[in-house]
Amino acid sequence: MAGFFAATAIMSGCESLDYIPGDQMSGQIFWQTEDHARQAAVGMYAAMKADWCFGLEFTFDMCSDIADGTSPWADISRGTSFASNSSGVQNHWQYLYELVHRSNTVIRNVKNMPISQETIDNVTGEAKFLRAMAYFRMLNCWGGVPYYDENCNINEQFASLNASRCPADEIRKHVIDDLTDAIAKLPVRWGDADLGRATKGAAYALRGKVYLFNRQWDEAIADFEEIIYDKTDSYGYSLHPDYNELFRLYNGTHSPEMIFSIQSIDGNTAGYALNIVGYFGNKSTMRLIASNCIVPSTTLVDMYENRDGSSFDWDDVFPGFSDGDSQVRRAYMTVAIDQGSTTVTDLLDCDTTKVMDAYRLRDPRLCLNVITPYSHYLGTDAGSNPADKQFVLADPTKGGSPMEAMAFIRNSEGWNSYFWRKWIPTGNLDGYWGEYNRTPYEFPLIRLGDVILMLAEAYNETGELDKAVVEVNKIRARVGMPGLNDGAPWLAVNDKDSMAERIRRERAFELAGEGQRYWDLRRWGLLDQSVKNATDIFGDLMYTRTYQPRHELWPIPLVEMERNRNLTQNEGW
Repeated sequence: MAGFFAATAIMSGCESLDYIPGDQMSGQIFWQTEDHARQAAVGMYAAMKADWCFGLEFTFDMCSDIADGTSPWADISRGTSFASNSSGVQNHWQYLYELVHRSNTVIRNVKNMPISQETIDNVTGEAKFLRAMAYFRMLNCWGGVPYYDENCNINEQFASLNASRCPADEIRKHVIDDLTDAIAKLPVRWGDADLGRATKGAAYALRGKVYLFNRQWDEAIADFEEIIYDKTDSYGYSLHPDYNELFRLYNGTHSPEMIFSIQSIDGNTAGYALNIVGYFGNKSTMRLIASNCIVPSTTLVDMYENRDGSSFDWDDVFPGFSDGDSQVRRAYMTVAIDQGSTTVTDLLDCDTTKVMDAYRLRDPRLCLNVITPYSHYLGTDAGSNPADKQFVLADPTKGGSPMEAMAFIRNSEGWNSYFWRKWIPTGNLDGYWGEYNRTPYEFPLIRLGDVILMLAEAYNETGELDKAVVEVNKIRARVGMPGLNDGAPWLAVNDKDSMAERIRRERAFELAGEGQRYWDLRRWGLLDQSVKNATDIFGDLMYTRTYQPRHELWPIPLVEMERNRNLTQNEGW
């Protein structure tokens, strides 16, 4: 792991987006050795991990119903200023094409290198896998887009890239073809020094996902079964036994649940790690800098089931809670703290044990994913030393307000929102973690838990309800939740529609904070139903959201249409 991804970290740190591919070098200098092929692969992964490519994947939850936020997708999330000049839309387009062109450069040049055929095949397979990733995302964002393969030499054609948009079905075929070729060329696994490089199993999983999104259920089933049930190879994937630990893999630890993931070398300035804390962290997370750009939504929290699998209802905890206004809810849930933010001075009318039970007596994933009221979190003080913090709902009219430098967690937006626990380091990881914008955990782009739930969905769509139940119950069993059809009437699932709803909810429970929900809602045709105003724990408005049919596809970036007059705009934009 260290060798390959240390090189990736160096490249991602020193390269700009100004494209300088290897074939600008003389063929007598580059594209000659096994090490050159390895360096070419490094360049592709560096592009893939860039923030505006796949390095901010977790942030897409804020575009769905399970998270609220201010950055980086505020325009898309709120639907208010979502336009063809959106910086996020433009950046995602630009960085995805950067990955395409780097992959094309590798495919074009590596085939003629005087090296082993095995290396040529492996590196070509990686390039086709990453190119497929990029085009599949573009397909989901914009539909049809211009298609450039390895015959396009970016150095020679940069000023004249004027291809028209290929139809969506054609782009999808290219993606499937690339992944099929990648499956044939990629190894089942790499050595420890190359952990994180694309594998045969990753290509099967991604191809199955492409089929699933296109409602090609039988093809999706075949690909998912291949790696879940080791049909033709021993892939070695398995569910990590500890759900919480799965999202805290650092300093070389790895899980067989990870099928394709972004690695982290270090949590300090010398290494490479994603900036998850900068978006998900609270003001008590590492040096008081993190700013709560994205928080779990009340919709997500209220969705989690009771521990016995029955539906949760706030009125069962506090009568009249759901129909009451924010003042009624505040009376149930707020306390008073001192002006120095060091201690609770008065419980007022709040039974804090009852409030805590409303969360901790539910699906364990709720409290593993979310910091809930009156629970504790090991943050840091102003000197980056571990410090215990508590999340209180303080009534400022009866005392002080939370201050992150002291005992209580604060939201930088002034929202009375929940906070993420998933992905957020505790303390300073015994000194391992020292930079708030480097979260040293391995982040999955594809993991087995996701694939199992996709297989369940495909089974359900083909009428194999019993098989679908088996797969979903694997996911529930890991966290100690009762299985579907496990005796209690509220666990019964008898038909395709009710099972589809179960799977949709299970994906929200399981994959919260991983960026999958937005793409799920769109492919299910449920984006419009999911859009509602962002409200806090008390039901007060945080900000408004709107939906229009044109939001189902992103606009083609205005700057790209100015550069390429052959581009046409998506409907409504």
